[in-house]
Amino acid sequence: MTFTLFPDTRLALARDSLTGLSVGDALGGMFFVPGRGVAPWRDGLPAGPWPWSDDTEMACSVVGCLADTGTIDRDALAAAFAARYDPARRYGAGAVELLELIRAGTPWPVAAASAFDGQGSCGNGAAMRVGPLGAWFADSTTRAAAQARASAEVTHAHPEGIAGAVAVAVAAALAARARLDGGRPDPARLLAAVAAALDPAAEVHRRVRRAAGLLGRALPEAVEALGNGSRVTAQDTVAFTLWVAATHLDDYPAAIRACVEAGGDVDTTAAIVGAIVAAHTGVGTPGGVPDGWLAAREPLPDWAR
Repeated sequence: MTFTLFPDTRLALARDSLTGLSVGDALGGMFFVPGRGVAPWRDGLPAGPWPWSDDTEMACSVVGCLADTGTIDRDALAAAFAARYDPARRYGAGAVELLELIRAGTPWPVAAASAFDGQGSCGNGAAMRVGPLGAWFADSTTRAAAQARASAEVTHAHPEGIAGAVAVAVAAALAARARLDGGRPDPARLLAAVAAALDPAAEVHRRVRRAAGLLGRALPEAVEALGNGSRVTAQDTVAFTLWVAATHLDDYPAAIRACVEAGGDVDTTAAIVGAIVAAHTGVGTPGGVPDGWLAAREPLPDWAR
């Protein structure tokens, strides 16, 4: 059934997803210290404020671009990324180099294509920031996929990096659509719909299909088969996050806890999962982003509020 989403509704869905992304990013980062592994969740939540990272900073620019024009203008998005990035927000070395090139005047297609000796980046950066875009396009997974591709191409020229962004955006669109419909999508059908939106030649596609076969299995088995982001690639990150989101789509705290317990690139996996799940649950609702967690998260930048 088709329906019309008015701009205010689109923005509300995207902002809920952004809240879920930013809280997951900030809380996940508190449990992740490079070289020291993950602190056990049983020790309780850390005291706030929880600082957010590059995941949130770039996602705010994506939402801002959509709020301005309703679509992804790649030139404007590249300029926003370059103008607003703060290396202290835990940007990877490759991202810093690319954004410095864009800031210095290099056209973004040239900068993106030059990464990793001309292969382009297959990192998880395009996926980590795109969840709110999917929620914005809750009425069309086709548009969500196309706009996710556009948002990814600004920094990720590698097909796997782009596929990761498409997968997350489609999942978030389906999650938000189910919220509007008043139901919860079957986990297997959700993952099948995501896989159908991807190029079958992509490793991200193959791992999403593998994730569907792991529904109902224990967390360590999913990590063993899918990864946990420790390699910082879309291939090693996205399928796992979709498995977590599909499993815990109506329980934001449980979803974030699964990311923490899985280890790896915790702030990124929690950001991706948080964006998808919050697109479905909302904020301050039963199963949604807890008000106390949102209060503990560092405030978003003034330009994003």
